[in-house]
Amino acid sequence: MIPARHGVLFAEYGQFYLQDVDAHNRAMRDGAAMDPDRPAGGWTEDAVQLHRIGLEPHSISVGTAREDLVETVLAVHTSPPQLTINAEHVVEADLDVPTGNVSIVGCTQPPQPEHAVTVTPGRYRARVCYIPSVPPADSDPDAPGDHFSYQIDIWPATEPSALTVVRQGTSPWAG
Repeated sequence: MIPARHGVLFAEYGQFYLQDVDAHNRAMRDGAAMDPDRPAGGWTEDAVQLHRIGLEPHSISVGTAREDLVETVLAVHTSPPQLTINAEHVVEADLDVPTGNVSIVGCTQPPQPEHAVTVTPGRYRARVCYIPSVPPADSDPDAPGDHFSYQIDIWPATEPSALTVVRQGTSPWAG
């Protein structure tokens, strides 16, 4: 396993991204951004209400419970890890990583090396776990929403799989 990357970033617009940044940007420049059938950030009604993640080419938008500093963990595994017991909400989806670079990125922040890992190029399964937590240092005590640590585990996937809600958290959830 590659050592996990721990970080704190600002979840602008109540989200951050797990993505192959270069491949995602290339797909957007090549026309995906103008596709009228593709909701911005992959945020369909089900994504907002149920999945809490949006899917785009080479990118997963992770919805957060607050627009504030959030803690993230990115871990790479050789096979599916055990389910995190204390996670309130768990969802899995595929992520294509053609360049072999995976980053956790804020909406308007440039990718940071400390939030990135290098993997073998290919398809990965990503599990996003919403784990109740304490506020990160310097977070806004007046910002609305619950505090979660967003743990993302990825592992190689040989076959495509559908987006799956493994454990459905409470609803409404971002408050």
